[in-house]
Amino acid sequence: MSAFNRSLETQFIILGFPDLHGVQGLFFALLSIIYGFILSGNVLVITLICTHHHLHVPLYIFVAILSFLEIWYTGVTVPKMLLNLLNNKTISYVGCLLQIYFLHCLGITETYLLTAMAYDRYLAICNPLRYPSIMTYSNCFQLAACCWIVGLFGPLTQIILLSQLSFCGSKTIEHIFCDFTPLMNLACSDTSLNVTVDFSINSFLLFLAFICIIMSYIKIISAVLKIKTSEGRRKAFSTCGAHLTVVLLFFGSVGFMYVRLTSNNSVNYDRVMAVIYSVLTPMCNPIIYSLRNFEIREILRKKIIKGVLHSC
Repeated sequence: MSAFNRSLETQFIILGFPDLHGVQGLFFALLSIIYGFILSGNVLVITLICTHHHLHVPLYIFVAILSFLEIWYTGVTVPKMLLNLLNNKTISYVGCLLQIYFLHCLGITETYLLTAMAYDRYLAICNPLRYPSIMTYSNCFQLAACCWIVGLFGPLTQIILLSQLSFCGSKTIEHIFCDFTPLMNLACSDTSLNVTVDFSINSFLLFLAFICIIMSYIKIISAVLKIKTSEGRRKAFSTCGAHLTVVLLFFGSVGFMYVRLTSNNSVNYDRVMAVIYSVLTPMCNPIIYSLRNFEIREILRKKIIKGVLHSC
């Protein structure tokens, strides 16, 4: 039997959170509430944007796509974390590879969607007269489609290389879900090529997107500072605040996790960073886009007031 066929029959054990010591039930309840909030919050954002025609503009179309993406992004990892807390810790080799692929596929898509949103803000602030003719509905959806295409093909090389490894020792993945580094640590074959390719691809994809975002914001800040009135500057910056907050949260956690040339970081460090980018950041996104965005905040306020008056 070939090494690949033996790997197909392999069952891994995801260690998860081994240091909870009797508070697994509490953590399960907390994670369930957070996951429910992520789903309901993002569905609410999508619903508000889809049902209010004045929000059918590129800025909010991108926000709706981002919310849709977050639902699937968290769906790749959080349900398995919840099962892990119920002591269902096993996952097949194919299931593990699929989880890694979709985690990174959706993560890369989100990276470039945030980049497209920065470009949208750059056009709106720096080229306001040409903005309607440049950022049409067609161009908006084409940009979003390009982000999905980059995401679909981005992790393929790493997945193919990972599938070539042999696993003949421990089958315990010391992480909260399947990922490149924890799985490579279990391989009994040489992983130096995998580590180098992972670092190169992750660095290229992250830094390319980050540089585009930084360049967009340098031009945005330069344009805003030329506005003479403080009210005009405040309005211009307010359209970027939510996006910039999400960018810092997402790029910060993902960058610390994946842009490194060694696979031997602290297991607890990896767990903490994984919780931040797979659970906490997606939880913050609907809050940020609801509370920091005036139009969505106003719609929510009117809905709540209407609901209270109707109940009375």
